Amino acid sequence: MVKVLSDTPTPTPGRRIGIAVARFNEMVTERLLDGAMAALREQGVADGDIVVSWVPGAFELPLACRLLAEAGCEAVVMLGAIVRGGTDHYEYVCRGVTDGAMRVQLDLGVPVGFGVLTCAELEQALARAGGADGNKGQDAAMAALAMLHVRRQLAEEDEG
Repeated sequence: MVKVLSDTPTPTPGRRIGIAVARFNEMVTERLLDGAMAALREQGVADGDIVVSWVPGAFELPLACRLLAEAGCEAVVMLGAIVRGGTDHYEYVCRGVTDGAMRVQLDLGVPVGFGVLTCAELEQALARAGGADGNKGQDAAMAALAMLHVRRQLAEEDEG
């Protein structure tokens, strides 16, 4: 018999969730944070179980996520906005942040909801932070909870 695990999050009261938010492009990241917080609350995560860590910029997000995980957060949400400029800096920051998020997940086994926008212009970022294209902070929080649910199912199977 095939066992199928659900990636549909279930209410998660008592689960400690971390959110790392980049202060750079704060007009965008504040909106991403609002979306993430709304999603967590809708899923039953109490405000007292949410730890928000502001960091200077997107490049600092992977370390903040790792620190949140090491401090006992069962899942973390990474929020930032990287807007292309006229230099190669954009490419390096995007790659570093993406690779860093993956390392945190694989090294620690803690789900990371990736809510870092990589956009050509500020208007695109705003559209994805509660504008016409939804709120990717909300999506990232739901992804983190979904993977936390998968991990919990596997742990329960191992115990049973």
